Amino acid sequence: MSELQRVISMEGLTKSYSGRAVLNGLSFEVGRGEVFALLGQNGAGKTTAIEILEGYRRPDAGSATVLGLDPVHDALHLKPRMGVMLQDGGLYPGITPVEAVALFSHFYDNPLPAEDILDLVGLSEAATVRYRRLSGGQRQRLALALALLPSPEVVFLDEPTAGLDPRGRRQAWDVISSLKDVGCTVMLTTHYLEEAERLADHVGILKDGILIADGSPQALMQRGRKTVRLRTAGPTNPSLLAALPSAEGIHEEAADNVLIDTSDAPSLLVEITGLLQNESVAIVELRVGFGSLEEAFFDLTDQDST
Repeated sequence: MSELQRVISMEGLTKSYSGRAVLNGLSFEVGRGEVFALLGQNGAGKTTAIEILEGYRRPDAGSATVLGLDPVHDALHLKPRMGVMLQDGGLYPGITPVEAVALFSHFYDNPLPAEDILDLVGLSEAATVRYRRLSGGQRQRLALALALLPSPEVVFLDEPTAGLDPRGRRQAWDVISSLKDVGCTVMLTTHYLEEAERLADHVGILKDGILIADGSPQALMQRGRKTVRLRTAGPTNPSLLAALPSAEGIHEEAADNVLIDTSDAPSLLVEITGLLQNESVAIVELRVGFGSLEEAFFDLTDQDST
């Protein structure tokens, strides 16, 4: 990736707390206008990685740059060009959304109009409600509004849709997609894997501070191309499936739902079809690879544990 395209870069980043490694040689790059989702279970190191990029924490070793600048040493020049959405907004309980936006507007040279930004995140009707009376979802919307206020070149969103109802989540997705349309780079963390699958151009999966997989959602899903999923209208005989010439292992999720490992998927598909036809068992689903990023995530993280 060229310097012109690169917006976020981490190289060999390490960070420990009380002797426990939280990040262990983390390296990745994010390009201009790209949505990058950093995934991992609680404690994997996602928030620490983002906080280092935001300039709130210093790494023990390695390097991190945003827009070619050091997040700590060049903070004065970098912060006006980036937006940050924290897990905890930390706003004064008595402030209203319109007052918060007006206050934060003074920190930037060319902030978006308060009315426009509140409308964008769906907070117009709650613009004058005190922060302490806002629902969890409304507080998330306000945090998103404040992150987008400076029309940033890059924005960091830590769990942007946590606490939102399904309609609010979809609205937030539309907002994030619109940022990509105007060339803004987005880095987000989320526990909603459907969200990452829908929004992200690139996904990184962290486990114990190590990047165990990265690529597009489609590429990660295709990493399961040696797995065949079979769902049937009734129970199947797993021993018969395991005995198929191209089957290399079988994982029974239910009597009518199995995963079969293979290095020759085309041959296995033919063998399964013939076997079940002879057994008079109807096939509901037969496919190669993972059907979702969620399946890929659990397979990859479970694989890494073995």
